[in-house]
Amino acid sequence: MGTITNSWGIELWDQFGNIAAHTLKGIEFLDKYGNFVKDRCAIEFEYASKLRRLAKNYQPKGKKGDDEDNEFTSHQAFKSVLKETNDLAGQREVVAENLQSQVIAGINLLSKTLREERKKSLQEGTDLQQNLTAQLAALDRAKKNYEKAYREAEKAVENYQKADADFNLSRAEVEKQRHNMTFKCAQSDDAKNEYANQLQKSNKLQYSHFHTSLPAVFNKLQELDEKRTQGLKEFIKQAAEVESQVAPIIARCLEGIVRASESIKEKEDSIKVIERYQSGFQPPNDIPFEDLSKADNESSHNSQINYAMNNNATMKGTIGGKGLKKRVGIFNIFSSNKNTITADGMKDDFSDLPPSQRRKKLISRIQEIQQKIQQEQGARDGLIKMKGVYESNALLGDPQTVQGELKECEHKLEKLKNELRKYQILLEEVKSQTASQHSPQTNRNTHHQNGSHGNHRMSRHSNGSNEDGGDDAVDDARSLSRSASENNVNQQNGAQNGLNNNNENNNNGSSSASPESGLGTSHSSLPGSGQGSTNDHHINDDMYYDTDPLPPLGTCKALYPFDGSIPMAEGEELHVIELDQGDGWTRVRRMANGNLMEEGFVPTSYIESTLYA
Repeated sequence: MGTITNSWGIELWDQFGNIAAHTLKGIEFLDKYGNFVKDRCAIEFEYASKLRRLAKNYQPKGKKGDDEDNEFTSHQAFKSVLKETNDLAGQREVVAENLQSQVIAGINLLSKTLREERKKSLQEGTDLQQNLTAQLAALDRAKKNYEKAYREAEKAVENYQKADADFNLSRAEVEKQRHNMTFKCAQSDDAKNEYANQLQKSNKLQYSHFHTSLPAVFNKLQELDEKRTQGLKEFIKQAAEVESQVAPIIARCLEGIVRASESIKEKEDSIKVIERYQSGFQPPNDIPFEDLSKADNESSHNSQINYAMNNNATMKGTIGGKGLKKRVGIFNIFSSNKNTITADGMKDDFSDLPPSQRRKKLISRIQEIQQKIQQEQGARDGLIKMKGVYESNALLGDPQTVQGELKECEHKLEKLKNELRKYQILLEEVKSQTASQHSPQTNRNTHHQNGSHGNHRMSRHSNGSNEDGGDDAVDDARSLSRSASENNVNQQNGAQNGLNNNNENNNNGSSSASPESGLGTSHSSLPGSGQGSTNDHHINDDMYYDTDPLPPLGTCKALYPFDGSIPMAEGEELHVIELDQGDGWTRVRRMANGNLMEEGFVPTSYIESTLYA
């Protein structure tokens, strides 16, 4: 056996048509892979677009509930997941773009080059084949001419021999046959020589065609096909490298998602739920036992009903979301009904929120004001420096142009400081109220020491229905509201006096006992204020209350139950004897059969008043 080579020109010397078809199929296969990469790019772009749309659709919309939920670690982790998902979409876009710019463009260029080279090689092979075919045709013609001339020469020789042997023919006839024989033989020799010459040329051309020229063409086609195969190999590898280049970034995105999952703290989120929804209210006390054997069972029954109604309101305000704001006024007893409403629908002092939520809002508001104060102080310091520069060099500017801005800045600062003191006082009120709610024993002792005599003297004109003391639970609830009201009176008076002293535009001669200062008659007449010892209550009563009853100014209807200095049930009608002085409280009187029964203060927001003309 001969040596087997890998040359198409040797092994496939007679397969021109199959080689041409094979190279065409190879280039078409390369284009097919190019179309595959194109479709892959389209999928990558579509995948990236859908990932981005997915991340965008699940982004927080900026609603109030979404902003509040962002404080939970689970929500923060989900935002990180959305960010990493968006980054993943970006990497898929990078893959698609690199496939387009590197792989697809390379495939298109290679395919175009291979087609041109194949066309050129096939044209060269066709020309060689045509030349060989033409030479073989010439050889065939020369051979036919030689065969024809040879037969004619043979016949001429035969005719001459016959004529020479025939004695009947003249010498001229014989000479004619001899000349014809000579001519035909000469033609036969020429045809033979032409045939030999064409045969030599054909053999030479055929050898060159099948051993040199055509193998060279086949070898070019072989190199072209190998180039196409190698190109396909490189493009497949390059496509994989394009994706592997972004694999570390994708891995970091996935690591970011894993870190986001690890950042979720279930216990911390549970605590934040407590911080968000904790109302600060205390659970209701036990319902007292109704002893029908007591002599004053009617009074006890009324007290129990009032306590049960208030207890029911407590449970509704604590458990039910709809009744929550109604119960706020019980503890937030100095919230004015003249508060402005903020952009989020809450009162300016957040008195419509439960104590814990109110404390958080107040702290947030204080921090916000403090930041504004720092900004204004920075602006003021800058204006002062600018004014000093202008005063030292008049060419730079007029100091008077800065003076107006400086005054405006000082005015803003003073306004912010006053607002800061206001919210700090409100925060202290909430803290004191919360502390009193968490110390029921202290409130009970305070009530028995400081408030019991005042409450009894407050009803000194009544038939004595409360002189037996009633139930301890009712007294505790009253002392709780009373203690909170006393604390608010003292703090509000001090805060208002401080604000009045800092106000440069207040009226001359304004007294600390004016209604604006919070020390009017409605404030000082709060029963059981706790000033002085227990033995001084008779003196305090004479100071706080007039000897003659105040004339009624109108009537009011209780919108909600209240258990304070004067308990009232929902729907109960009372007499108004002193209007709200801006502190959120109205002085009322309960009448029984035309006789004075009880006086006290109730939240203005808990009643609907109808004044006399």
